[in-house]
Order: sequence, then structure tokens, then C-alpha cells
Amino acid sequence: MNASYRLSVLDQSPIAAGSTAAEALQNTLDLARLCDGLGYHRYWMAEHHATPALAGAAPEALIGPVSQVTRRMRIGSGGIMLPHYSPFKVAETFKMLAALAPGRIDLGLGRAPGSDQRTALAMRQDRSRGFGAEDFPAALNELLAYLDDRKEDGAGLPPEHVFAPLRATLPSGGEGVPVWLLGSSPDSAVLAGRLGLPYAIADFINPDGIELARLYRDMFVPSHHLDKPEVLATVWAIAADTDEEAQRLSAPAAMMFAHLVRGILIPVPSVAEAVDWLASMPGARATRRRRTITGTPAHVRSELDRVANAYRADEMMIVNIMPDHMARRRSYELVAAEYGLAAAAVAA
Repeated sequence: MNASYRLSVLDQSPIAAGSTAAEALQNTLDLARLCDGLGYHRYWMAEHHATPALAGAAPEALIGPVSQVTRRMRIGSGGIMLPHYSPFKVAETFKMLAALAPGRIDLGLGRAPGSDQRTALAMRQDRSRGFGAEDFPAALNELLAYLDDRKEDGAGLPPEHVFAPLRATLPSGGEGVPVWLLGSSPDSAVLAGRLGLPYAIADFINPDGIELARLYRDMFVPSHHLDKPEVLATVWAIAADTDEEAQRLSAPAAMMFAHLVRGILIPVPSVAEAVDWLASMPGARATRRRRTITGTPAHVRSELDRVANAYRADEMMIVNIMPDHMARRRSYELVAAEYGLAAAAVAA
């Protein structure tokens, strides 16, 4: 691969209209197996709740199966929404996953609920109070302490902490679990920088994230996690044999998001339905003010190069939503071939 950055995949497990979550999850396993052979660097799964369009409600449940049908990619969460969970439970889960696939598990963490507020409330065990922004740093620090594999004094929780002995009970036999902070806001950029963590920016949510990368680098403090900043940018991209076909394949997601901003949740519509609906709703695509890269493999690469350069990204991650699984496979195949990923993976 001649690019100066690694190339990876974020999978949201889209549910096509007329299909089921079970089929979507089988597609995730199939796509992961394909991307592993194509030479992508890592494969992350997202967390979304209470939506008929996406099956990925529990990435921690998918990482294990995906790790077992792949052999070389890093597999992880993009991400675990920490406000919903106990830090100790997350640590246990990911140490267990690391024991299943040593040296290949990543833990990407987010602060957002991954859902509407009603669903977020339904997910809480303690519904007497909300999980405020001020709670996240403490939960993150507790989780980092559990996962700290260093042997020297000062690693992990303070000895007098009531939970300190629990670190020794975590599943053993795997390797360390790198923690990434995910984000689309300045707060996440500052926190990732101050803790010396790698930072994954959701460009497909906030296309103004270049300032976040700059803020993260300005705030970065070297740590035992990293000695220099590491930036990953996740970008919406669809490749096809022609620009026209790629634009057609982007129609279902455009229709889905146009409904979402109106508070209407729908499964991922077919290309034909979406094309007709968009034709009847002039301006509907404009409701999604987000970066969308569509076109031939050469065009997609040119645009990814441009965005990577703007972010000074160490890694670019591609995400998309399509109802046609074969077209989705083809998109990742075309991009991998354009970059020469398979040959680079063999050489590595």
C-alpha cells in the first residue's frame, strides 16, 4: 500500500427492508471474513440501539464471533458507549475477548448514548439519575486502571481502593487491549489528548472534525499508552465501477437519514425505492450535512487521500450503509484493490 495511512472498516450491520437482524449479522461475519482476506487493517463494529436499520446493538457480542472467522485483522468496538455500562464489566468482557484472539482486540469507547434519550434511560439499571458528562472521565479512568497491565507501583487502582483487588481476577491468557477514545466534539479531543490515548474521529458524523484533530494534538501528553498522537478518521465512502452507480448505491442511506431527521426510523430501503423517493423529494439529500464520498475506486482514493491529509491521519476507516450485501462487498473489494491492500498485508 502506497498511502501514508492504514485503511480499516467500520460496520454498522445494516438491516435491509424485508430482511432480519439475523441476516444482517450473518452479513457482518461474511464481510469481516472478506475484509480480512482483502488486507484491511482493523474491523470495528458500532453500537446502536432501538433502530430497525442497524443490527449492531452489542458490539461486544459480535467481536468474539468476528475474531474467530478472521485471522489477521484487529477486531474491536467502534464503540462501546461507556455511559451504559459498569467499567469493571467492560474490562472483564474485553479481557475475555483478548483471551479468544490475543493481540487482535481493540476497545473503542464513546460518550454518546447511541440512541434516543428514552432508550438510554431504558438501558440504565439505576434510573434515579442520569449519566452526566462529568461522570465519563471517572468511569474511563476506572476502566483504564483495570486494563493497565503494567507491573510497577502506581499501575491500576490505588491499593486502598475497594475495587483494586478485582484487577487480578480479570480473564488471563490474552494480550493487552488498546483503548481508543471515539468522538465528534472538543470534549473528547481534550480528554483523549490529556490521557495520551489514540483518538478516533467520527468524520461521518461531524465533517468539521479537522479542528478536533488539531485540538487533540495540541492537548496530547505522552503516556504509557502512546508516546505521540495517533489519529483515526472514519469517513463515509462507497465505491462502484462507475460514479453513477456509486451515487445510486448511496440513495438508500440518503433516504434513511432524511427520515431520521424527521424522527422517523425505517429499515434500509432498496435502491429502487430510495431513488424514486429522492426523485419525488427534491432537496432531501441536503438534509444530511455530512461528508459523503462516492465514485470509482480512483475517485474514492483521491478523496480519502485529501481528507487524510487534512486530518494528518494515521488511519482512515470506511463506513457505509447499503441494503445490497453483494454491492457492499464489491465496494470494499474495489477500494482494497485500488490501494493494493492484499499484497501489502502479505508482505507485512
